[in-house]
Amino acid sequence: MRVYVRAPYSDECLKELETLFDQVVYEPWTVTGERFYEDEMLENLLRVQPDALITELDRVTEKVLSGYDKLKFIGDCRGTPANLQVEACTKAGVPILCTPGRNTQAVAEMVVGLLLTVMRKTIPAVQWVKDGKWVPGTTPYYLWMGNELQGKKVGFVGFGAISHAVAKILDGFECQISFYDPFLPGDQGHYRKASLEEIFSESDIVTLHLPVTDSTRGMITEPLLRSMKKTALFVNAARSAIVDYAALEKVLKEETIAGAIIDVLDTEPPTEEDLSIAQCPNVLLTPHICGATYEVTDHQSRILNDRIKKWMAGEDLEKVVYNRDVLGK
Repeated sequence: MRVYVRAPYSDECLKELETLFDQVVYEPWTVTGERFYEDEMLENLLRVQPDALITELDRVTEKVLSGYDKLKFIGDCRGTPANLQVEACTKAGVPILCTPGRNTQAVAEMVVGLLLTVMRKTIPAVQWVKDGKWVPGTTPYYLWMGNELQGKKVGFVGFGAISHAVAKILDGFECQISFYDPFLPGDQGHYRKASLEEIFSESDIVTLHLPVTDSTRGMITEPLLRSMKKTALFVNAARSAIVDYAALEKVLKEETIAGAIIDVLDTEPPTEEDLSIAQCPNVLLTPHICGATYEVTDHQSRILNDRIKKWMAGEDLEKVVYNRDVLGK
């Protein structure tokens, strides 16, 4: 079998792939310089003629699968395969193996770091110094006084792996943790289960960590945002489709809430309309980098290799294969 690797992969796990496959063709997008859209993807599959594809950003669509029908599986180095047409893969009988949890620690650390950055007014304070405003007669100690994270009430919307990792870090700050997650039956240890309305009205910080589904799309509405404390911060390092961004921009401009930390937008790269929210002085917008660390490459490589080995052995397929409907084909 020949595997075509389009995702960045650790050296150790590449060597392991060489023991699992007859040939490994390693052309990660980080070297070729860009993701492949469907035409480029099909062209390169026809060129390489692989039995399996490992990707991260490339678009695999019905057109691609119709034009190249030799894939036995696709390994997607993402928590959920947003770059693949899942139904088309299932229809073509191609199992998808994902890498859930690959960026859990990266996102968790970044969220807490951004909270500290905003609460301590670090970015404007640094810019104030660079602008030459730290001169005799100024009192930066009082001018840039911020807030501590210690003891704050933090409400999570969604309480999966990333939320647990963030909460674990926040335990060191003795934060009061509550969460909304309809899939969990009750309190999780010292973390308190609450209603969505309670999360928004009671928390000093509301942070989102959940996927886009039919039930979560647009779930964060204007009434929920307006129920937040005037001193509260809103964090979205999940997906933009969960939030009514027009309503969020409105409450930020009105200073109904203290501010927002945003890592995801409706369109990426953003349109001028998408960037409108970034003009609010109480917004810290990052370019979808909360999960971007070098260590993520190591994590995704290890997770995917483990899943490939299980797929090859026919073990735990219900847990390993994302599009489980393909198992009946």
